[in-house]
Order: sequence, then structure tokens, then C-alpha cells
Amino acid sequence: MEINLNSNYHYLAIILFSVNIFLMKHFFYPRKRLPPSPLSLPLIGHLYLIKNSLHQSLNSLSTKYGPVLYLRFGCRNLLVVSSPSAVEECFTKNDIVFANRPPTMAGDKFSFNYKVSIWANYGYLWRVLRRLTVNEIVSSNSLQKSSALRIEEIGIVIRGLFKESKANGSSGAKVYLGSWANTYVFNVMMRIITGERCVNEEDIGTEKGKQIIEEIRTVIFAAMLILNACDFLPILKWFGYKGIEKSMDSAHKKRNEFLNSLLGEFRQKKGNISTNRNRDTLVETLFSLQESEPEFYTDDLIKGVLLSLFSGGTETTSMTIQWAMRLLLAHPEAFHKLRGEIDSEVGNKRLLNESDLGKLPYLHCVINETLRLYPPVPLLFPHYSLEDCTVGGYDIPKHTILAVNTWAIHRDPKSWDESGKFKPERFEAMEGEKEGFNYKFVPFCKGRRACPGVAMAIAQFHWLWVR
Repeated sequence: MEINLNSNYHYLAIILFSVNIFLMKHFFYPRKRLPPSPLSLPLIGHLYLIKNSLHQSLNSLSTKYGPVLYLRFGCRNLLVVSSPSAVEECFTKNDIVFANRPPTMAGDKFSFNYKVSIWANYGYLWRVLRRLTVNEIVSSNSLQKSSALRIEEIGIVIRGLFKESKANGSSGAKVYLGSWANTYVFNVMMRIITGERCVNEEDIGTEKGKQIIEEIRTVIFAAMLILNACDFLPILKWFGYKGIEKSMDSAHKKRNEFLNSLLGEFRQKKGNISTNRNRDTLVETLFSLQESEPEFYTDDLIKGVLLSLFSGGTETTSMTIQWAMRLLLAHPEAFHKLRGEIDSEVGNKRLLNESDLGKLPYLHCVINETLRLYPPVPLLFPHYSLEDCTVGGYDIPKHTILAVNTWAIHRDPKSWDESGKFKPERFEAMEGEKEGFNYKFVPFCKGRRACPGVAMAIAQFHWLWVR
């Protein structure tokens, strides 16, 4: 019998090579221990499991697979955390690892070449924008200066409500709270930015005033989805999936025109900004910086700062105000307790001032409980890992999107008694806890990319003080 030695050597080489690969993979380069994950389908990954709102779908998956969950959305890796310990690990030990933002279509379209602080990656530009925000907008000195604006706008709202109530006589009137709250927060923000109101006092509450605010809201928030299907399945862009890209282009064009007109009108009114030593508005400050460093403080950067303020300081605040009022009206005992605290502090001869806040612990409890049940952002703005790391004992590969499910953490029965109920009193016993109530209460994120505007957001809740 003739034996083909060359053929045998060929097969032997293949077997030895395969054994070598197996040994290297499992002994020299052991497989990563990834977090629990459901069954993944080809191409789409776990997208088929998203049935309703994203934060609720992720909460259902976390309930089944655990508080550290690893998903595959199309071509993207997603780490979902929904426990205080996992959040703490992400924003302490791995804070720098997750300090960046994932590349997204929204970031490409809306960030003025990533000059908007919420989209900017961690680095020099982000630090400059952060310092500008902290020093010029939300510092204690800036908040004290803008306190008079908030009090004045609250007074205007109250006068408008009394006027509307009087016009309806004894029959009473239904008030759409959203319109009044939106007008209040947009007027405050516009006055901080330019010194002018969006809606004049005589137009507040009228159809004209509502239309003005709605037009601005549409321009600012149209097509503002942070992540969309095209980010996970880029091939969808080739087919113009649901017109997402066209909608974004159109929205950005309108947004850019709005911000350009805002800056143009201000330049026309104010003339040479640098000669004004008392810079009372943010635009004046930004134009002054532009004159000293025109290469850095470009118009795009200034528009990015303004967009951050409008998008981060209006809608979320308005929605929290509305939820707080709805919850108080639905729970008369809490409403009367809060009213009694305010009456005992200032009587009924004046509205509260911001200096009274420290003397109103129950008001703080009401605000916190509202933020717990209805966090402004149920899924925190996504973070992005640039290095491999570990969370909860699991290996997390680089280029993973981090999604913190605030909604799930705030309603976790393991952390909160009667987690679905409105009970402001629960926070009375927690005032001594540190680090964001042990990371089980994180409405504004944590770590170096935590929202810098927390103090301003709390100050905007003057609306709660109307009695």
C-alpha cells in the first residue's frame, strides 16, 4: 500500500496549529468574563427585546439578568447598570474610563463640531467649557445675581394666574400648567443669556405667548434623540431610514438660524460689547471672551454654549416643576404639610426668597421625591469607555456605551420602601447620608461629568413656592 507522507504531514500541521490556537486562547489569553446577556440575534443583537420605552425595557431585562447587563445593539456594545454599587464603581474607580461620549449621528449633526459641552469628549475643550459654565453661569455669585430675575418672573406668572382666574369669575378656570411652566423657565433662561424675555408680560398666558414658546421649544428640541437606530445599524442611513437624517439636517438648520439671529440681534443692539465693563448677560461675557481670543471663542463655540443652556436648563426643569405640582395636588396631606412649613417660615405676606431655602427641609424632600419618581433623564446621557475595565467583577471591553438606568435605580424596591409611592418623608431620615444617598439617588449623574447646573435647577423650582 502506498502512503502519501506529504498529505499526512499536511493534516498533522493543521491539527497542531488548531491545538496551538486553542491553548493560547484559553490559557494564555483567557476569554473575557462578560456580564450576563440574553440571547443575541445576528446583525441586530438585542434590539428585538426593546418593546416599549427604552428605560422600562432595560429595567425588565435587568430584573431578569441582573443589575450589570451586557447588550449588543447592532454594531454597538452596551453596558446597562441599575444598582447603586455598579453606578458607584462606574463613576469612582472608572470615572476617567467612562468620561467620554459615544460617537453618534446627533453629536455629528447638532454639536457644532463637538463644541457643545454635553457632547464634547473629555479633554481640554471640555474642561474649558465646564469651567466657563461653572464660573459664569452656575457659580454661587452668578446664581445670586440671577435670583432677582427668577423672583421677578415668578411674580409675573402669579399676576397672570390671578388675572386669568379673575377673568373667569366664580366659575373657575382650568390652567394648563405646562404652558406657564415653560414660559417661566424660558423667560428666565433668555434673560440670563441676553437680558430680554422670550414672551412679554402682557402676552404671557395668551395664545400669542404660547405660540412663541412652542416655536422656540420646537427649534431647540426637534430631533434631539441622543441615540437612534442608525447609530446601531449604520446601513440604515443608506436607505434614509424613517427620514431621520433629513429631519436632523432640517432641525439643525432651524436651530442654527435661531441662534445666529439671537447673536445678530444682540450685536446690533449692544454695539461694541468690550466697552461695557458691567457684563450682566452671558452673551456679553462670551462676546468679550471672543474679542480677546477670537480663534478659540468662535461663533460656533458660543452657539454651543447657548444650546447647552437651552436644552439642559429649560425642558427638564419645566417637566420637574409640572410633576411636582401634579404629585402635590394628588397627595393633599403632603401639599398641606408643605404649605404649613412655608406659612410658619414667612407667613402669608410675601413670597419666599432663595435665602429661605435652607429653612425649608420639607420642600427639599418634595423636590427630591419628585426627582426620584420622575428623574429628568430616565437614562442618563450615555458615557463611552476608551479602555478595558471591570464593573461588578465583569470585564468590560473598550468602546462600550454605558447606560445608567436612573429610573430603575430610583424605583428599586431593594433600595426604597414602597418605591412606587410618593413619600417625601423618606428623605427626612436621609439628609445625613453622603455621596448622593449612597448612589441610589442620582438624578443629575455623578463623577466628573455630573450635571454642573444642579444648583440652578433647584433655584428654578421657585414655582413650588407659589401658594
